[in-house]
Amino acid sequence: MSRRAFAPAPLPTAVALLVALLCAGLGVWQWRRGVGSEAERARFARGADVVIDLGARAVTEVPLYQRVRLGGLLDGTHQFLLDNRTWHGRAGYEVLTPLARAEPRARPAQPLLLVDRGWVPFAGTRARLPDVRLCAAAPAELSGRLARLPSPGLAFGRAGPAAAAPWPKVTSYPHMSELAAALGVPLAARILLLDPLEPCGYVRDWQPPGLPPLRHFAYAIQWWIFAGLALVLWALLSRRAASADTPP
Repeated sequence: MSRRAFAPAPLPTAVALLVALLCAGLGVWQWRRGVGSEAERARFARGADVVIDLGARAVTEVPLYQRVRLGGLLDGTHQFLLDNRTWHGRAGYEVLTPLARAEPRARPAQPLLLVDRGWVPFAGTRARLPDVRLCAAAPAELSGRLARLPSPGLAFGRAGPAAAAPWPKVTSYPHMSELAAALGVPLAARILLLDPLEPCGYVRDWQPPGLPPLRHFAYAIQWWIFAGLALVLWALLSRRAASADTPP
């Protein structure tokens, strides 16, 4: 039987270390995302504890995901349909309706606030959009959660509203600046997720954004396992290569 010696070659060693470091770094990144997701979900849960009167405050003056109540007038003639939104695996849109906030006359007017009135199903063709007209008695006061616009995992999922398209305008993961440009007026930095019990809405099963924390933690462990496997494979191949060259 031939003797086996550990004599790694420079190039395989460099490749193995590079792969191991890359996988380890991806694992750390996923772990941090899991920690961030935990914090986001905790903040989402805290926001439901009480409903506060927003009054004349800007939407950025209260915590994200806080439930608020405010008055205003909904604009049913200039609405957006957020494309590529699913509910229980079904394709559809989320309906964004501008709200002109009711403000005291002594204060300057606040930017329009986009109200997410919920999810509506895809009609089977882009040529036939869902009917999202306001109900006959639209409320003068609304409650909901303050949130960010949905964003895609990758930038190529974005598509701003077309300037020449009729209302409601279809858009996919737009920037707030693109929606403001389509309306021709300033918009608040956040949107309002309309409470499920409020009238004039659709499906509103609001959940914290992003993947669950455990999913990120599982991905992190997988990447760390890949890093370990890369080193183990490098060690085995190094021993085998050395045994073929070592004299008995």
